[in-house]
Amino acid sequence: MTEDLDVTDWSILAEIQQDGRVPLTELGRRVNLSASATTERVRRLEALGVITGYRADIDLAKVGFAVLAVVRLKYPGSRHEPLRRLLGERLEILECLRTTGEDCYTLKVAAGSMAHLERIVDELAQFGSTTTNVVYSQTLPYRGPRTAPDHP
Repeated sequence: MTEDLDVTDWSILAEIQQDGRVPLTELGRRVNLSASATTERVRRLEALGVITGYRADIDLAKVGFAVLAVVRLKYPGSRHEPLRRLLGERLEILECLRTTGEDCYTLKVAAGSMAHLERIVDELAQFGSTTTNVVYSQTLPYRGPRTAPDHP
């Protein structure tokens, strides 16, 4: 169910996505609310499940994951639990999206080397055919939505 968010809610979401550690007093200043009103709004957005968590963005290369890749997986059949188990075990798999089209899954994988990436892809290949694309650079990092979607 889509929540009805006003302009202030969207401003809060944009600011928190930019800096999840912004103090509530500063957040309130940025969105023209008192600290208590801001706190109430943020808590409401959390309670509604609009804000689902907070995280730190990590520079992968600085922590030993110099290779970033997108792996597409064609997964025949309908027993997906073995793949879900692997996803829980392989922390190098940063994200997994179930998709429509010829590929069933698109995965974002971080590896320490090309050999490391090859081992991960070999593990994924036990579930179906894979296509791997190595990432040169992140032209636009994930930024999340900043405004309400346009619905006709």
